[in-house]
Order: sequence, then C-alpha cells, then structure tokens
Amino acid sequence: MREITGATALFAILADPIHHVQTPQRINRLFTEQKVDAVMVPMHVEPRRLAAVAQGLRALSNFSGCVVTVPHKTAMVSLCDEVSETARMIGAINVVHRTADGRLIGDMLDGAGFVAGLRSSGIEPAGARVYLAGAGGAASAIAFALAAAGISALTIANRSRDKAQQLAERVARACPQVPVTVGTRDAGGFDLVVNGTSLGLHAGDELPLDAGTLQPFQVVAEIIMDPERTPLLAAASARGCRVHAGAPMLASQIGLMAAFMRGDAAQAFSAEEGKTSLWKRQIS
Repeated sequence: MREITGATALFAILADPIHHVQTPQRINRLFTEQKVDAVMVPMHVEPRRLAAVAQGLRALSNFSGCVVTVPHKTAMVSLCDEVSETARMIGAINVVHRTADGRLIGDMLDGAGFVAGLRSSGIEPAGARVYLAGAGGAASAIAFALAAAGISALTIANRSRDKAQQLAERVARACPQVPVTVGTRDAGGFDLVVNGTSLGLHAGDELPLDAGTLQPFQVVAEIIMDPERTPLLAAASARGCRVHAGAPMLASQIGLMAAFMRGDAAQAFSAEEGKTSLWKRQIS
C-alpha cells in the first residue's frame, strides 16, 4: 500500500452490497502505474442514504469522482448536475466527476465496456440476434451499445414487462434500424444471450432466464464479476454453450472510468457540440 497524504486525491465506488466489487483494486493499480497520487476506496451506501452521501461528496474539496454500481445507477442520475446525452437516454450512470466547485457530472460506460469486452474475447456482436435479460441501468446501457454496434435484432426480457417495453421503445427510437421486441424467459434461438441483471450475485438467486432453452451454438454472457462462474454460466456450460464472464466488461472500461473521474472525459462532453462524441468513440 502506497503512502496516502493530505495531497492524495480521493475517489470512491458506491454500492450495496459492497463485498463483491473489484473496481478499487484495478483503479488503484492503474493509479500506481500512472504515478498518480490518488486512491479509490469502497463505500457501502444504502439506497435510502444515497442522496445524503452525494450531497456530502460535493463538500469534499479533495474528492474527485466515483464509480456508481448496483443498485444506484438509475437513482444517481437525478443527483447529478449534468449527465451526458448517452446517460440521459439510458436513464442511468456509472461514473461521476466532481468539479472544483462541487458540481457532479455523470456518464454511463457500461455499454461501451461490455461491447469492448466481447470483442476482446473474439466475440463480434455485429449481425447477432441478441437476447437481453434485464431492463435496469446496466442492461439499458448494454442494449443501446449493442444496437449501435450493429446487432441484427434485440429481444429484451424482464420481470417487469412494462419496464422491458419502455426500454425497447427507447432503443427502437434511437436505433430504428434494429428490430426490438419484448421477450419471455425463453432464450432459445438467439446467437448471443446476455444477463444484464444482478441475479446470480447472491446465493440462492433464481436464474434470469430458462436455462433449459439454451442451445449449444449460443454465446452466454454475464455482467456479474463475483462469482466469476455464476449459476447461469454453469448451466450454460452444461448445455454446451460458449460462456463469457463479467470481468472483461470491467477491464475494458477501467481506463475510461479513471479518465472521466479525473475530469479528462467530463470536459469532452460538456461542450454542446461534443455531448455524444465520447460515447460514439467508445462503442466504435
């Protein structure tokens, strides 16, 4: 552990629960490699206290930014002073920069990270028929990013059908070239099956879809990083599917997160003419 002084910039990750997070280890390693005097710490924040925590972070002059994860990605949008056009369209953020005058600026990098993670593993989403379980913050980001990456069709399934329908309509408006439908727990017939929910994070969670419908030709991907082998991935492997764990999604956005929290990327999208350019570069 390097020495932390009064000159060290503070960063955080906000989550509930917090035990599973892997971002601080990776961000701190990056800070060390880049010789940046900064440290990220995990902060266990219950949803009912999120607003109070956000207000407190504004008042910390040596606090520069945070990563926001389950279950705060959607709620944090209204607590920011400014969010990217991408985050506004998705309705969620996962990274925040605190400006010198205490303003909070947010963006969503999950979608860019997920698509980049697929490609880093040799999985090309362009042209794929995709089944996405979930309609929350991370799932929404992934839906938009996959549509922009050139998938041929998207089916969204969620416990709340209304929420899935709302996401489907938003994606269809943004990417009219991609047919978007609302599905069921039946994941059969798709090229790429994605769990965009937190189901599998806790012991005893139900599966996010009917694993009995999975077929050997499919790729089944997770966003959960701990456990690395979720019950869904175990079930998919047993049925002969290729599986893709959640870790590459995080690995692919660590550098983007660090830059945004420090203010590099935040300045790029705050200019009116560049509000969506950062996101477009990330998913290209």
